[in-house]
Amino acid sequence: MKNDSYHPKSVDELTFTDDGMFQAVLHNPEICAELIERLLHIKVNHVDYPELEKQIAPYYSSKGVRLDVYVKDDDKIIDIEIQSYKQEALGKRTRYYQSMVDIDCILKGQDYTELKDSYILFICKDDPFTFKENSKNHFGIPCYTFKNICLENQAVKLDDKSLKVIYNSSAYEKESDEKIRGFLHYIYTNEPGEDDFSNRLSALVEKIKENDRFRRDYAAMNLHDRDIQRAAKKEGAHQKALETAKNLLKMKLLTVEQISQAAGLSIEEINKLANEL
Repeated sequence: MKNDSYHPKSVDELTFTDDGMFQAVLHNPEICAELIERLLHIKVNHVDYPELEKQIAPYYSSKGVRLDVYVKDDDKIIDIEIQSYKQEALGKRTRYYQSMVDIDCILKGQDYTELKDSYILFICKDDPFTFKENSKNHFGIPCYTFKNICLENQAVKLDDKSLKVIYNSSAYEKESDEKIRGFLHYIYTNEPGEDDFSNRLSALVEKIKENDRFRRDYAAMNLHDRDIQRAAKKEGAHQKALETAKNLLKMKLLTVEQISQAAGLSIEEINKLANEL
């Protein structure tokens, strides 16, 4: 989520890789299908209309996940994520996304034998993988593909019909596939170059910026994010005040009234803390 110094971009500053714009561009089924076919080398027969920022929260007590773009074909499900900045534990994130996608299918009445092929596709601006012994050195591979295999004999496949593909656009120059190289170059530099698909993406970005509904929705999204940020900041300050009050109570040097004034909490809250201690 955003930090205290976060200032959202204006609509006119948005690029394809920004939240909101990425989802809006892939709201076009033909564009979405072409991106999938280009990056995953699979044929998309039919695209159910992409569900933007799909929420999957199976149980009230579980941690839900918000997917950037969640696409269903006749026989496959594809989650497409854009990552403009580095995030921790990318591997565990893909694992959790995979599990939520499967649970979402099961809750809709499918047996596990009916689960569709699933793809988790991450498009990253920077290389998410580094050498363990030196976190500053990256592997520098333009595409990392992961599937479950047997360590004892790699010819043995688990065949769980799941695949995780992570693109590193910072290594676009090393990509041998001309079409993918052109796309990764666009992701990394925001310059479409001579690639036809990237130029269409760039043109669509500019067209969306002029759309009044998108501008309203984007403004509303930023207001929502600010509300969440303010609430989190307020909650954090309250928790800090509670910890301060607890420490003062344990010291047994001040009266309840003095602690209330020092921590900025009500006398009722201080008395409740004292009873808990």
